[in-house]
Amino acid sequence: MKKLFLDARDLEHPKPLEEAIKALRELDEENYFYMIHRKNPIPLISLADGQNFKHLSVEDQEGLWHILISKNQDVDLDLLIEKI
Repeated sequence: MKKLFLDARDLEHPKPLEEAIKALRELDEENYFYMIHRKNPIPLISLADGQNFKHLSVEDQEGLWHILISKNQDVDLDLLIEKI
């Protein structure tokens, strides 16, 4: 699968959400969205839920959030996050 990546750690509100929404529009069954953020983007997760996207949010030891979103319901996001 192809990864659409966004490093939002240095972006100010509302830029991370705006950029993430653009990326979600590009998703199909063959790619996924991966974002690094300094906080868990609850509005983005809610949006993904509302559009029936599969998603995973994980906070690492440094306090950074790794967010994966896929349109493909069969993809194993846990496996993808292990590769990151």
